[in-house]
Amino acid sequence: MAVVLIIEDEVNVAAMIRLCVESEGHICDIAYNGNEGLDKFSKLQPDVVILDLMLPGRNGLDICAHIRQFIKSKQKDPYIMMLTSKIEEIDRIIGFSTGADDYMPKPFSPVELAVRLRALLRREQRQQVNSENMIETRHLLIDQERRIVHLKHTNGTTTETIKFTTLEFNLLVVLASRPGRVWSRSQLLDTVWGIDYVGDIRIVDSYVKRLRQKLCSTNASGEKLDKTQFICTVPGIGYSFTDSNGKV
Repeated sequence: MAVVLIIEDEVNVAAMIRLCVESEGHICDIAYNGNEGLDKFSKLQPDVVILDLMLPGRNGLDICAHIRQFIKSKQKDPYIMMLTSKIEEIDRIIGFSTGADDYMPKPFSPVELAVRLRALLRREQRQQVNSENMIETRHLLIDQERRIVHLKHTNGTTTETIKFTTLEFNLLVVLASRPGRVWSRSQLLDTVWGIDYVGDIRIVDSYVKRLRQKLCSTNASGEKLDKTQFICTVPGIGYSFTDSNGKV
């Protein structure tokens, strides 16, 4: 049983979603605008947020970004399913880059919503965990048990901790556990998102971009790693992990 927060201003749509969620055996609450949604998120700490893009006040992209910021204060990191009547590719890309885990255009069927909700909630169980708790590379120390990633600076000391969302961490573990292996987007979707994921395959590209941004941002000592330091693009196929010498 999960706690699901619906942030949707259309009363009839929100009621339909609630019926679908509760029929799956989950606890559900509704917020009808962005400010109310953020307030209820802080209080409920839900496992999943079903979030409309177009809302009065703060829109869905703004709310999604704010929710991901809660990770920094060690509050719950939920899965976010974004709903929208805007189906253009750029809108999907923006949604994924802001932190959405899934993206479903309106109108949608309750059956499809239920399937996607089940897929979201099963991802953690599907995540393949390395037989050892630690994955260590030239610049990274990945603690799988505590779900923490440390960035080692030039002098070899572990001085910086990087915060990741659940899916970002899972994707990094899969890549880093098999350095040099070339993963297709479909393989990464099956392994990290689950074989029953029915969303846009380009979500993988958005998550790789987010990993690169976090791993290669300028650190406290002023060092900056190249964007291909850890995750290399293999043209026509997908991605591969390699902790090369880079620029440090």
